[in-house]
Amino acid sequence: MSFQTYQEAVDWITGLRANGIKPGLMRMEYMMDRLDHPHRRLKFIHVAGTNGKGSTCAMLDQVLRSAGYDVGRFTSPYLEKFTDRITFNGEPIPEEEVLRLTNRIKPLAEELAQTELGHPTMFEICTTLAILYFAEVSYPYYVVWETGLGGRLDSTNIVIPLVSVITNIGMDHTELLGDTPERIAYEKAGIIKPGVPVVTAVEQPEALRVIEEIAAVKKSTVYRFKKQYDFSVPSAESPEQMQAMDFVGPFREYIGLEVALQGAHQLKNAAVAVMTLEILRQYYALILEEEDLRAALAQVRWPGRLEQVSSEPRIVVDGAHNPEGAEVLAHALRQSYRYERLHIMAGMLASKEHRDYCRHILPLADTVIVTQPNIWGAKDAGELYDVIIDLKRDMGLDRLEVVLEPDWRHALERLKSVSGPQDLSIVTGSLYLVSDVRSMLFYQTESEKGW
Repeated sequence: MSFQTYQEAVDWITGLRANGIKPGLMRMEYMMDRLDHPHRRLKFIHVAGTNGKGSTCAMLDQVLRSAGYDVGRFTSPYLEKFTDRITFNGEPIPEEEVLRLTNRIKPLAEELAQTELGHPTMFEICTTLAILYFAEVSYPYYVVWETGLGGRLDSTNIVIPLVSVITNIGMDHTELLGDTPERIAYEKAGIIKPGVPVVTAVEQPEALRVIEEIAAVKKSTVYRFKKQYDFSVPSAESPEQMQAMDFVGPFREYIGLEVALQGAHQLKNAAVAVMTLEILRQYYALILEEEDLRAALAQVRWPGRLEQVSSEPRIVVDGAHNPEGAEVLAHALRQSYRYERLHIMAGMLASKEHRDYCRHILPLADTVIVTQPNIWGAKDAGELYDVIIDLKRDMGLDRLEVVLEPDWRHALERLKSVSGPQDLSIVTGSLYLVSDVRSMLFYQTESEKGW
């Protein structure tokens, strides 16, 4: 039977999360073959990496649209609504298209479920939905295409892109991707296709070596951070709420590019995006005026990443959820913010590296309110509290106050109550927690958040 409403269709898709993750491309190949290979009609920019994928995708999307191109974007997770993960020129996929296309995909999924391959996963359905929307409904000139998990066996890897991007390598999803930088790099480098240029900001020698070796086998040119391209921070002060960088690449230089996204790590993400755009100019005749590039970087936004969501009290949300993300967040708190006291509200998923994450941020905090994201797979708040109490003792953080409040709504009220006028409050640890806090502060409701 066909779904009658958008909500029925979304409930079916998101309900498939219970089936778990099934790495591999055979189910995607099956569905693409039965749909007459719609992905082959599109021009993809494929972006992988442990952190920074979403911000890099947001910058690419903004710049390409400023240059006059129609752009599709597929990202995950979504912070507010299911439709946010699939956009065309910045607008979410219409609900009626989700309903129509899901009704088209569902019989195919049921057909596939009767084979030895089994039923497609939630993310495979979402990937197929995005491809159909772009190839048969909205017709973007470019598609900014973010991997879901890893790269080599991720459902997004069904495409052959114009350029492959690997932002960085960090220790996340180690249960699926491997527990060393080399193994994780091998999975991320799986998006490299024969003859397709690669842009990367990976700096660990052992991980970069893996990427270079795979690219060499596939005869793909690699553009490496600090080798083929780089950036520096100009001595002149940037405007308030803005950062600036000078970009140097193999084809041209840009002086004083202003970047709206906060945190020094966003300058590196911006450099990756600019190098990717330079590849499109050099290889594929992208038409991009410098003023359009400058204007786009200065106005790009990416919700949930060092985003201020309240001014009284001052509350910033950041989706850092692994040790590398926590290190970046800690650096941003030291370099970009001024405050009297720092209060942190933290909730995480059970699968994350909790101790290594907390080691980066606990030394900065005056208060930590430990809570639990309202999502399947969340780390029990009491268990995370115990981890933090152990670290407090081991690290000699005597002044740190640690509070346990499992209900995230009550934790948010506690955070508000302890925040003074000169203080800074951070909500972090999971994008799902960030999603609910944003929606509560902006709309007084929970979000539809999901992967």
